[in-house]
Amino acid sequence: MSFEQAAAFAAAHETPWPRDILAHLEAGNFEPPPDNEVIGPTAPRGGPAGVIFHRGRRVAEWGDTGRPDMTFSVAKSYLAILAGLAVQDGLLPDLDAPVGARVDHPAFQGERNGRVTWRHLLTNTSEWEGSLFGKSDLIDRGRDLAAEGQGKKRSTRPLQPPGEYWEYNDVRVNALSLGLLHLFRRPLPEVFRERIMDPIGASPDWRWHGYRTSGVEIDGRVIESVSGGGHWGGGIFISAEDQARVGLLVTADGEWEGRRLISREWLDACRTPCPLNPHYGFLFWLNTGRTKYPAASARTVCFVGAGGNTTWMEPEEGIVSVTRWLDPAQLNGYMAQVRAAAA
Repeated sequence: MSFEQAAAFAAAHETPWPRDILAHLEAGNFEPPPDNEVIGPTAPRGGPAGVIFHRGRRVAEWGDTGRPDMTFSVAKSYLAILAGLAVQDGLLPDLDAPVGARVDHPAFQGERNGRVTWRHLLTNTSEWEGSLFGKSDLIDRGRDLAAEGQGKKRSTRPLQPPGEYWEYNDVRVNALSLGLLHLFRRPLPEVFRERIMDPIGASPDWRWHGYRTSGVEIDGRVIESVSGGGHWGGGIFISAEDQARVGLLVTADGEWEGRRLISREWLDACRTPCPLNPHYGFLFWLNTGRTKYPAASARTVCFVGAGGNTTWMEPEEGIVSVTRWLDPAQLNGYMAQVRAAAA
C-alpha cells in the first residue's frame, strides 16, 4: 500500500452529497421546514480533494486542494483554539465560571443559562436553552449524528442540569462563539487570522461567516458573530491546504517554526476526553479506546465537518491528513490505507 493508492481511494469515494449545497440544506438534510431556513451564506461544493503529510513531509494530494469550500463543523474546533487564545490572554481565567460573569448578554442570564460555564460550552454539555439569532436549541435537541439526512423532528427530551448531559447542538456552540466575541471585543475571524492563520502561512482565501441575523453591538459597532457550523449557512469556507496547516500546528503542540502560537497545555485539554463522551474533548473529536475510528490509534484527533470533511491528526505515525467530500462511510477504510502506507 502506498500514499498514492490511499489518495486514489479517497478520490474514488465521493460523498453522496450533491454539489448544490444550498439546495441540499433547503431540502431538509439536517432538519425539516421551517427549522431548515438558511440564514447565512452558502456556496456550491467542489469535488473530492485532499492532502497527506507524513512526519512533516507532503506525500500525496488529490483534487483541487486550494479551493475554499464550506467546511461545516470544523469551525467548532477552531472556536476551541480561539478559546485557548482567550485563556492565554487572560480574558478567560476560569473555565468553570459562569459565562454570564464576564459576558453581559441575555443569552447567559436566568436560572438555567446563568449557570452555564465555559467548560460546559466547550464540551457540549451546557444544556443551554433558548433561541439565538433566530434558531432555537430545540432544533438540535435530541440530535443523532448517525441519522442525519434521514429526517428529524424536534425532540421533547427534558433538559438536564448544565454539565450533566452531552449533546451535539449548533445553537449552543453559537452561544460559545457569542461569548468569545464579547471577550475579544473584535471579530473572531480577525483574531484567528492575526494569531493563527497568518503566522502559519495560510492563504488569504479562507473566510468565516455568521448569519444575516447575528450582528451584535460591541463598543458601539455591530460585529457579526460567526457560527460554529454551516447547516443554516455560514461557518468556515476554507481549502484543504489551509486546513492542513492548522492540523500541522496542532500536531506540533501549538508551535510553528519555533514560535509558540497555542499553549501545549490548552491543546492537551482539548485532547482530553469529556467525562460524558469519551470521543469528545474541547470541541475536538477523539478516538478513545479506538472505538470511533478502529483503523486509527487511540490518540487520533479529528476536526470533522458534515459532508465528509475531516482533518485527521495521527500522532502514532506523524500523519496529518485533510479529506474533502469523502464519503464518511469510507473514512475508516481510508485511515487504514494511510496507516499501512506509513508503516
